[in-house]
Amino acid sequence: MRAGSLKDAADGLAITPAAVGQRIKSLEDYLGLDLLVRGRSGLAPTASLVPALAHIHAAFRELEAASELLDLQRGQEIHIAAVPDFADLWLRSRLVQFRAEHPNTLFRVNGEGEAPLRLRTADCEISFGARTPDGTHTDILFGDYVAPIATPENVQRIKALPKRERLEGFPLLHFDFYKDDPESPNWPIWVREQKYRRTAPERGLRFQRIASGLDAVLAHAGIAICGLALIRELVDSGELALPFGIPAGGATEYVFKARFRAEALARPQVRRFRAWLQSEASDTAAWLSAKTARRAR
Repeated sequence: MRAGSLKDAADGLAITPAAVGQRIKSLEDYLGLDLLVRGRSGLAPTASLVPALAHIHAAFRELEAASELLDLQRGQEIHIAAVPDFADLWLRSRLVQFRAEHPNTLFRVNGEGEAPLRLRTADCEISFGARTPDGTHTDILFGDYVAPIATPENVQRIKALPKRERLEGFPLLHFDFYKDDPESPNWPIWVREQKYRRTAPERGLRFQRIASGLDAVLAHAGIAICGLALIRELVDSGELALPFGIPAGGATEYVFKARFRAEALARPQVRRFRAWLQSEASDTAAWLSAKTARRAR
């Protein structure tokens, strides 16, 4: 009733609208009463439910107050739900540094870590999407810059070919991670815009996860179009190179952003983590800006 619709209730409970309907029916069967009716303006309580609504609302308020009080007793736990590739390629290695400075803090990232598993909303949710903030406590971390990447060995193989023929017959790898970003080109678009010859550029191995695709690139299996922000260490170490340079890439429209639960920010360890995350993200953004500016000149 508070959500106003099955869909909004489902979003709040992280289940499907059909599952919400099934739970309502189970409750109605148990009570032997109809509780809700659907009308043109949405859900409405039945005559049987109306007298109980005030008591139900009061009960939920008390449960939420108790939950918040107990939440403050969670100590040094921080629960994070993040885009898997961001967690694996960017966040986890940096958390080692944070843990060294704050050894009593326990993390659980995407269900894994030292903190006990809790079936509740995460303290911090990190996503890749439109720059529009998702609520009051949302921080824009950084955007990305996508460009073709390859191992140095494959770069040398490509350079040995005539300039406009360098992709013809060479394996292309496709990363689905960027497919929804309006500014990130796929191989067919990139080949057309850069005026290279390539038969059937839509063909090749396709990867949903960047991490899996990077394994293939590092194994010399082909060239991929990938964002640089998540592979900074591989680029700086020289394990991966840009066969066509920075001018052949472009900035994403989507950004990585972190949304913090208001109740979680009442805990000092979460506020410390938020400040640290912002600092690390600023460092990545500065590196990306310097890298693209320097290589573009």
